[in-house]
Amino acid sequence: MPSAMEGSEGGEEGEILSYEETEDDNVSPTDLSELLKEGTKESHDRAENTQFVKDFLKGRIKKELFKLATVALYFTYSALEEEMDRNKDNPVFAPLYFPLELHRREALVKDLKYFYGEDWKEKIQCSEATQHYVHRIHHVGQHEPELLVAHAYTRYMGDLSGGQVLKKVAQRALKLPSTEEGIQFYMFDNISNAQQFKQLYRARMNALDLDKNTKERIVEEANRAFRFNMQVFDELDKIGRSLTEAAQDGGFPVHDGKGDLRKCPYYADKLAGKAGTGCPYDAAVALAKQPLVQLILAACVAVAAGAAAWYIM
Repeated sequence: MPSAMEGSEGGEEGEILSYEETEDDNVSPTDLSELLKEGTKESHDRAENTQFVKDFLKGRIKKELFKLATVALYFTYSALEEEMDRNKDNPVFAPLYFPLELHRREALVKDLKYFYGEDWKEKIQCSEATQHYVHRIHHVGQHEPELLVAHAYTRYMGDLSGGQVLKKVAQRALKLPSTEEGIQFYMFDNISNAQQFKQLYRARMNALDLDKNTKERIVEEANRAFRFNMQVFDELDKIGRSLTEAAQDGGFPVHDGKGDLRKCPYYADKLAGKAGTGCPYDAAVALAKQPLVQLILAACVAVAAGAAAWYIM
């Protein structure tokens, strides 16, 4: 269920879960946004190196697994937005309540209908790892609402950052319609400028009336949120390894012989099914460089040219 990643398609790896594109000269080291940025760096690094996220970025995502990730997101955001609604008038959270701009539950319902049909509710269930995450969100919303800031920050700021790259990866790798069915989760129709909105959101966070201890607890809770996400990633990765190749109906991005060889779908031996299999493009180029092959190709060209001349006459 990754969504917090940032960068362009040309630099997807190594830029996961980074929310801050530009430095703000007006930010103080004691501001909550800065404390969260610095205090979750290690969690960012660990999350971006989970196998599920790395495979997703390379376009190696099975459609069935993507559907299960969407299910996990649905239960997570249903809990989060229920607790946000509960605390919309609570001063410790109210300034961060942007239902029109941010809420994802209805978008996820559209995605689930696309993948599972109108009876989608009967076909999904909350996984064990997701259930732990959901329970924590409900506990926070009902007993420690000031910590709800950490969960909202972790999810929504990521959705508005790297989530937009993941949208493109999923659409390409799974051959989803250009009309954006199946990826409504990543569409923020009521936010015209994501960068400006994130700046507004961080400013609102920094304006919350919180003491030092509460800020530290929020940072701790954000790291806890990342751990929950990583547990879901690990759970999905285990499920993915058990899926047969028949479930791999999303296809792979095609390697054009340029750029990073690792983007070739045949790069990983396990994907090719046997050790030592390389990228077909590079194998063909290497073969074409052999003198004997070049001689045969030249002969074939000569024969073809002769045949063409005969046909024209």
